[in-house]
Amino acid sequence: MKAVRLHAHGGPEVLRYEDVPIPEPAPGEVLVRVHAVGVNPPDRYLRDGLTSVPGSDATVTLPVIPGTDVSGVVEAVAADVDGLAVGDEVFGLLRFPGFGGSAYAEYVAAPAAHLARKPAGVDHVHAAGAPMAGLTAWQFLIEGHDRPSPFQDAPHRPARLDAGTTVLVNGAAGGVGHIAVQLAKWQGSRVVAVASGGHASFLRELGADRFVDYTEERAEDVVHDVDLVLDTVGGPGSRRFLRTLRRGGSLFPVLPGVFDEAEVDGLGVTVSSAQVRSDGAQLAELGRLLDAGTVRVAIDSTYALADARAAHERADRGHLRGKIVLTIA
Repeated sequence: MKAVRLHAHGGPEVLRYEDVPIPEPAPGEVLVRVHAVGVNPPDRYLRDGLTSVPGSDATVTLPVIPGTDVSGVVEAVAADVDGLAVGDEVFGLLRFPGFGGSAYAEYVAAPAAHLARKPAGVDHVHAAGAPMAGLTAWQFLIEGHDRPSPFQDAPHRPARLDAGTTVLVNGAAGGVGHIAVQLAKWQGSRVVAVASGGHASFLRELGADRFVDYTEERAEDVVHDVDLVLDTVGGPGSRRFLRTLRRGGSLFPVLPGVFDEAEVDGLGVTVSSAQVRSDGAQLAELGRLLDAGTVRVAIDSTYALADARAAHERADRGHLRGKIVLTIA
């Protein structure tokens, strides 16, 4: 089969399209003929030189096939797998946290528990864009998981979302952000979307009640008394969103930053983060929303698998609207 592998770390030029053996499914796995692959930030972190993911004990050795998000058709099933059969259309986030997904390929051996049936009304491209971004938004906002967080001692617990809740989503046009906007609206919440000005109409179409163009004004200067901030950008700059919260509110940075405990306690707010994990059952719940049209995945751009370098060059430029997806004929 054809696959994209890394033999060295570096820029997009190190992605090599080449022949590799078709994998054999191990116990608990199925072989998937891949139709589309989602491109995610961890793919670029691996390319750049990161060899392990917080929350995983596994360390990558080269060469390695990157990628975790797939949509395709089951080609073979291990003897101990129930519930999936040859010919089933599936999508999933594979072996995350970790770099063992091996999704940039024509075939992938996938844990059955990490897969869900692809929504019938959603094509493979849009399904491939859903798993990591969708599960991140789901596990932060709707339903967590029972695994310890590598970022904090206490397990992450999603906040209550309802018609009385105001949610600010920073990085609202990106992969996680645009799905989070829709999930918060599904729960009845009022949503403030923060992104650059070119995304205003897109985010209003997704249901955002208020739009803040961060190139024109700072959210922390113009937004106050929100119940929850989901900061999909995260990192050191996340601290500034503390001042947008009401007492009792919560800040969820997807990439944890450094916070002053005294400041957090003085404001009477909570900061909590988590690491997204593969979960076929949760993905099936999200899939029902995708099939109903309640949530949709926006596609920034598509590239053939052989053009993975160009896809990573696009990702490196940033300012995405939705997801980048690799396609396989």
